[in-house]
Order: sequence, then structure tokens, then C-alpha cells
Amino acid sequence: MAIKHILVLLFLVFQLSSAKVTYNVLSFGAKPDGRSDTKNAFLKAWNLSCASTSPAIIYVPAGRYLIASALTFSGQGCKSRAIRFNIDGTLVAPFSYNAIGNAQVWIKFYLVNNVTISGGTLDAQGSSLWACKLSGKTCPSGSTTLGIYHSQNIVISKLRSLNSQMFHIMLYSCKNTKLQGVSILASGVSPNTDGIHVSYSTGVTILSSKISTGDDCVSLGPGNSNIWIEKVVCGPGHGISIGSLGWELNEPGVQNVTVKTTTFVGTQNGLRIKAWARNSNGFVKDVVFQEATMMNVKFPIIIDGNYCPSNRNCPNEVSGVKISNVVYADVHGTSATRVAVKFDCNKGNPCSGITLKNVNLKFGGQLPAVSSCSYAAGYASGLLQPASCI
Repeated sequence: MAIKHILVLLFLVFQLSSAKVTYNVLSFGAKPDGRSDTKNAFLKAWNLSCASTSPAIIYVPAGRYLIASALTFSGQGCKSRAIRFNIDGTLVAPFSYNAIGNAQVWIKFYLVNNVTISGGTLDAQGSSLWACKLSGKTCPSGSTTLGIYHSQNIVISKLRSLNSQMFHIMLYSCKNTKLQGVSILASGVSPNTDGIHVSYSTGVTILSSKISTGDDCVSLGPGNSNIWIEKVVCGPGHGISIGSLGWELNEPGVQNVTVKTTTFVGTQNGLRIKAWARNSNGFVKDVVFQEATMMNVKFPIIIDGNYCPSNRNCPNEVSGVKISNVVYADVHGTSATRVAVKFDCNKGNPCSGITLKNVNLKFGGQLPAVSSCSYAAGYASGLLQPASCI
């Protein structure tokens, strides 16, 4: 009987310790009117969640919640094993871009573990800053809407990000992060508004998301490994890009990337790898691009080993980034330009192990689509239109 009582007691303790606690931001003074600054209410809910020994939920009811300045949720000293944001409302930045324009990140998570962000909308109201930049005036650089830094076991589900000043979502030095059902929307002419940017991270999964923006829909910077991207619709935007890479001499490479079942609609690029023409120890290897649909895409398949946007700051050196073992399989659709497949690699550092399998891309004009290759070697098989040049 004594053992039975002990087991019952242990079970009750486990049940109590695993019970979730909920903190409603309205309880801490947040007003869902879009005019009252709610930053402190969110911080109070976060601090109590961190201090909880039980898993915690931060609930944001319907309404508009002004976050008037940069907000950081720090995981340092957190006791809670898991914190979940359940968001039914919209977090909105000030209309004046100067309020967060020099903050680098508007909403930042730093050193957090086991955090889930579910639902809701982040509205950075970035259009006025885009207009400033496009006018040629002196403007702030702009702020990333949501930044996750030095964190692990993160889930972002069914979140909408609207009109970011710069990047919409940034993952930096993260492990085991999953984004699913994310919706990102900005004008096709909005500058530097990458949808999801990932750097120095491993174990990142991006699933079933739609991204419309003025820059890369997904961009993978240096130091990434074990990345899985699937069922992403991109457009407008600059496509899904690995890079740009090779700006620094001692730069970690990118490896083990899978991009599968993607659709590109009217984008500048489809599947792209880009590297600066300058000395670097960086690399790209073991990449699979599979099952992609192109709809009037300017450059459906492209490796740009001489990347230099706007022809500025171009050192015109040989790119040090070694590109190898890249597969393009089952890519089909239409190209907005005649050169549908372009591999622009370097004589001093050629691309190797490039594989084309069942690539069917048509040019909308009267002439057939063509391929263009510079210093690219590999293999081709199956249906190939345009004809392979590797």
C-alpha cells in the first residue's frame, strides 16, 4: 500500500507540474485599440511566464496592439519548460518609421528555448520607409519585424507578417526551428524585405507557406545546415536563394539543403545560388531542388558566381565559394527570358557535381528557351528543355 500511495503522489505531482498557466495581456493593462502602447503589458506577461515552473501560455485576444518601440523577450533565467504565444490579434508598429527604423529588430526573441508562436498578425507598417528609400532620401536602414536569435526548439505556426520595414522573419544561430503555415505580404517593390532569412542555423524546416515580397522569399545566409523547405509559394519576390555568400574571407558554408514542391509566380528568380566574386573559404554543397513549378519567372534556375547587385562594391575577383553537388530535378514551367537555365561559375573555382534531371522550361516568345553555362560540370538525364549545357 505504501508503494501505491507513493506512486499516486508522484503522479499528482507530475500532473500539477505539467499543468499550463495562462497569462492574458489584457490583465496587465494592454488595450486592443491600436493607439495605446502595450509593450510593458507584453513584457509583464513574458516575465511571469519565464518565472513559472509550469508550461505557460501568453494569450493575445482579438484587437490591435501597438508595440511602440523595439521589444525583446529574453530567455535568460527562464524556469518554464515551454512558453506558447496564442495570438488572435494584431501587433502593430507605429506609423512613423523613425520609431523603430534604427532598432535592427522590432520584436526579438533572444536565448529562448521551447517557444511557440501560434496565429496572429505582425503589421510593421513599413510602406512609408519604403517610399523614403525609393525616393533617394536619407532614411533609417529599417527594422526586421521578428528576429529569433541564439535559440532552439522554436515553432512559428500560422503567423502573418505584413509590410515589414526590412526582413520579415530572421533566424540567427538557431537550432531545431519549424515554420509552418506562415503568410508574408509586402509590395513587390519594397526594398530588402526578405520573407524568411536564415543564418548560422541548423535543423530549420519551412512548410506550407506563402510569401509575397520585394526581395528573396527565403534567403539562406552563411553557416546553415540541415535545412528543409517544402510547399512554399513565392511571388512576387526574388525567389528562394542560397546566399549571397562569400563576402567574408573566413565564412562558414551551407550544406544539406532540400527545397521541394515549390511554386514561383512572376518572380525575378526561382531557384538561386549567389556568391560574391571575392576571396572566401565559403562553400555550398549537397543541395536538392526538387519538384518546382515556374510561372513566368525571369531566371528559373540560376547560379550567380559573380553576384554584384547594382554593380556597386564589386571587387571583380575570383569567387572563393566552392559550389558542388547541387541537384535540380523535376523543374517545369515558363521562363520570362530566353535563358531559362544559367550557371555562371568561375574559371578559377568552377562549379562541380551539378545534376539536371527532368527539367522542362519553356520561353513565352517565338524562340525556344536556352541554357547558359560558364565553368560548370556535372550530369544531365531525362527530359531536358532547354538542352543541357553542362
